[in-house]
Amino acid sequence: MKLSLFNSLTRKRETFIPIDDNLVKMYVCGPTVYDHPHIGNARSVVVYDILYRILIKLFGKNHVIYVRNITDIDDKIIDKAIQDEITIAELTKKTTEYFHQDMDYLACLRPNFEPRATDHVQDMINIIDLLLAKEVAYKSADHVYFDVTKATDYAKLSGQSFDELFNSVRIDSSEGKKNPGDFVLWKPAKVEEDVSAKFDSPYGVGRPGWHIECSAMSHKFLGETFDIHGGGVDLVFPHHTNEIAQSRSAFSGSEYAKTWVHNGFLTVNHEKMSKSLGNFTTVKDLINKGIRGDVARLFLLGNHYRKPLDYNDKAINDANQMITYWYRAIEPIEAKTKCNESQISGEFMGALFEDMNTHKAIKIINDYAKEIYLSKTDDIKIEYASKLLSCARFIGLMNASCKEWFYSHVDSDKVEKLIKERKLAKEAKNWPLADSIRNKLLNSDIVIEDKADGSTAWKKKT
Repeated sequence: MKLSLFNSLTRKRETFIPIDDNLVKMYVCGPTVYDHPHIGNARSVVVYDILYRILIKLFGKNHVIYVRNITDIDDKIIDKAIQDEITIAELTKKTTEYFHQDMDYLACLRPNFEPRATDHVQDMINIIDLLLAKEVAYKSADHVYFDVTKATDYAKLSGQSFDELFNSVRIDSSEGKKNPGDFVLWKPAKVEEDVSAKFDSPYGVGRPGWHIECSAMSHKFLGETFDIHGGGVDLVFPHHTNEIAQSRSAFSGSEYAKTWVHNGFLTVNHEKMSKSLGNFTTVKDLINKGIRGDVARLFLLGNHYRKPLDYNDKAINDANQMITYWYRAIEPIEAKTKCNESQISGEFMGALFEDMNTHKAIKIINDYAKEIYLSKTDDIKIEYASKLLSCARFIGLMNASCKEWFYSHVDSDKVEKLIKERKLAKEAKNWPLADSIRNKLLNSDIVIEDKADGSTAWKKKT
């Protein structure tokens, strides 16, 4: 089986053939660390976490380099630090910690490298110098701009013509630009800005533009041409378009990234997520609601990565019910279930190799759960349970035991105490009290079952 991916650059699905089988290189645009990541950010991280896992499966962990940057200097960061009355360093440090905590909650693997923009300003200056020397960039009004008219196939990634591209977005028409679409490589610092937002350069004290960051950091860790570049579809233009233009212009013969992968938008109750609409939802909001990480991750994987995904209560409830259904299926035979790479089925991996079709892969896992419930013998149940658990764990799900899943939030001592009180009430023929205790347990999602031998079993309601 071979991995196929939809390449945004060619607008078709292609068999993935790495430049070097011994070292597959992937770069993904990471967070701008000024606030808690929202669930749209989380979708992107989870999507490329799946791709990273697939690449490891195909080529081996030591033969894949995954780089995801951190933008820790930006206008939004400067404004938020002023608003919070803290330094930029304090803001970016704590916000980076939030990001890592939230992605750990979603069971995302850490990348091999996570460079911070502020650590690579000199690398950005080096590329700007190359662009100036080749006369595809120019200095004007204390800025350095990239001249988009001098880039080869500038609009290719977007699939639009040059004119269509700039007619579809708001363009900063700053004085000093040769062309309205030219973008900033370096901007001067403002007097009132914190010293940590100011960097020395041959062009004056200031800071780099956003687009040059990723070109510099990808070049530093992956070279002039690498295999895969990922990010949200909202980054196609201008960010990724400008990355390609400046990198290919700086390095003769560079293709920059051969395969471009973009995940779709995430909406909330079928509306664009916006603070003004009051539907802006962060990963922290999910945690505060008591939504388990597995449930959130399953929801984020529930639709094909290139399609839109809508966050709503029903979608979360459906994800919770599905994964609980899986856990309940394997619960009686968990101790005998084998979980290892050899148990990951070909049909499951085949789905993932079809342009990361997680929707299809999840359906296959669910079918294994159905087979467990339908099977008459333990051997067949164990066979499907092993497939189910191994496949689920491959995509970052079901890392908890059944006991942890069902009872980690249950006060077992309290339940046992109530069951004893109910037993005494029954022995005293105090049926109203016995019934009230049963109802109390049921209201706490605890179902009890009286056995023929006089004992009482209990479990958490699914």
